[in-house]
Amino acid sequence: MPVLSTAAGLHEILALLTAQLRPDANLTAEIGFLTEVFSEHSFNSLMKIHQKLQQFVRQGPSPALHSAAALAEDALFSAHDTVARKAFDPVLPPMPDDLEIEEEEESMKIVRLVKNKEPLGATIRMDEQTGAVVVARIMRGGAADRSGLVHVGDELREVNEIAVEHKTPEEISQILAQCQGSITLKLIPGIKEEDQLNEGKKAFHKAPRRRLRAKGHMRALFDYDPSEDKAIPCKEAGLPFRKGDILQVVSQDDLVWWQAKRVGDANLRAGLIPSKKFQEKRLAYRQKNADLEQEESSKRSSYDRSCEKEDCDCDGYLNGLHIAGLRRSFRLSRKDRQVNEKEEKQTEQKDVEYLTYEEVVTYRRRPNDVHRLVVLVGSIGAKVNEMRQRIIADNPNRYNVAVPSTTRQKKVHERQGLEYHFVSKLSFEADIQKNRFVEHGEYKDNLYGISVDSIRTIMLKKKICLLDANPQTIKNLRTAEFKPYVILVQPFLQEPKANTTAETSSNENVKELEESKYQEMVQSAAYIEQQYSHLIDKVLVKGDLQTACSELKTILDSIERDSFWVPANWVRS
Repeated sequence: MPVLSTAAGLHEILALLTAQLRPDANLTAEIGFLTEVFSEHSFNSLMKIHQKLQQFVRQGPSPALHSAAALAEDALFSAHDTVARKAFDPVLPPMPDDLEIEEEEESMKIVRLVKNKEPLGATIRMDEQTGAVVVARIMRGGAADRSGLVHVGDELREVNEIAVEHKTPEEISQILAQCQGSITLKLIPGIKEEDQLNEGKKAFHKAPRRRLRAKGHMRALFDYDPSEDKAIPCKEAGLPFRKGDILQVVSQDDLVWWQAKRVGDANLRAGLIPSKKFQEKRLAYRQKNADLEQEESSKRSSYDRSCEKEDCDCDGYLNGLHIAGLRRSFRLSRKDRQVNEKEEKQTEQKDVEYLTYEEVVTYRRRPNDVHRLVVLVGSIGAKVNEMRQRIIADNPNRYNVAVPSTTRQKKVHERQGLEYHFVSKLSFEADIQKNRFVEHGEYKDNLYGISVDSIRTIMLKKKICLLDANPQTIKNLRTAEFKPYVILVQPFLQEPKANTTAETSSNENVKELEESKYQEMVQSAAYIEQQYSHLIDKVLVKGDLQTACSELKTILDSIERDSFWVPANWVRS
């Protein structure tokens, strides 16, 4: 049946109805039916309404008044002005008429603030010489800062008509914390109003001539809880954060305590955090004390016993814990790779790095940029290589590995530049002196290593280089050229089940081996997280191979697509 348009009139409807009559039908019955329908009064009324509506649509509606558009516009702006003039802020009660101000306190100012559940946003201290309680700092974004009426150096005299003379800052902080709603502060300005204006003008004129200290975003490299910090001037004003949080530093005026906000936090008020320099001094002091204690402890203790494993060149047991040996093989398998904890600690002692903050910016790879280097760090038992090989096999046009170099003799089935770059020992050692290796080691009197050029070769082919590396190698790779994204792969650890049945000597040996292996994997994963978590972007817990590879592909896709916080020097350099 043909479809009627919305503009179809009565004649079109009737013509369509007539066309639907079947030639072989009983015409007398059909005509009788139509006559009965058209004779209905209600049907005729509907047809008239339909015709009127179609005629109205064809003519087009017109406004009742010529000034209707102007009237609508005036009504819209009138509603806008009404909303704009309305005060949505809390209304402060009027100042009392009987407020007493002594004659010698003509410079006294009365400030009334509205404080809800948030802190007032100001810290106080006691002047050592005069004993007066003065405003030490104003927290950015807090109630005091938003008012613009309270300044650093103002002397506090009263809080809601409660005199604060002879009270300690802690007692005053308790009074302020208990106050809700309207708070009236009686203050003596630390600087006269005209002096404040003059200082502001001087700062304005000097700003173009000097470079202001930059404020930006920092990645926290340690956990911080202000409630446990004995040095912070006001615990309530502190900003707690966790390792890895991104902090927006809004003020570095104080050399000891910065003001910052957590990115993504809805709280407008900034909080106090220890400055980078101050935190480094504290860590250096703690490290010095720890070294002294360790030196005293080392005089009283020694290795418990040597390792009982056959063909093991590790450092044995220290205080009952197994110390893994140096990773000596750079072949594609991790079978013989282990970490030498002793050598790592010696290296760390030579180059002490105090983990405080790292300046970061957002970065998203552009289509014409080279791919970021993807570093896979695996703890013992993770078997990173099988994941890497599966990813490459599924998409060899997108992923590849850096070909390692070695001084050993080439085997018959091996090809130069495919399994290894076979070089002489003299050439290998010369490249070590020129820092051309990101990591290298020795295995059975042969040298193995991953060169910088082998990574660059993959990147120049516009492929993503998947590098299986030791955690201590990450520092050598953190450059603007590579922009590494580091993934820590850990095995899914499940503690061996205890067997309550009678066990043979052979079963007992198997059980001891499983427990030893389990403890070794646990210690390896814990050690890497403890020492290198600040360099790791993602942790992947590997269960079955297929699921782990699927998760890794998702991560690799996000690296190409999403924005990430990266060290600022990667983008600025």
